[in-house]
Amino acid sequence: MRKPPTMSFHEFRLEGEYVELNLLLKLTGLAASGGEGKHFVADGLVSVDGTVELRKTYKVRAGQVVKFVDPGRSVDEEISVLPEID
Repeated sequence: MRKPPTMSFHEFRLEGEYVELNLLLKLTGLAASGGEGKHFVADGLVSVDGTVELRKTYKVRAGQVVKFVDPGRSVDEEISVLPEID
């Protein structure tokens, strides 16, 4: 029986208006590449603000929370997206 996963928290500061979901996974180190990020999204492992998101290039904006849950990992990941600093 799998133990409940622990949660790891990340903050990502935008450089611009938005970041595409698959690239956010790459830029935070959760995916080795944008392509791997696309696979994670297509497999339904990523949610935005509590809703599973299947659009690989979904535009994530400041204030949104992205969760990555992979049953093969013992740690679930949460990313808080912060606004760009002027």
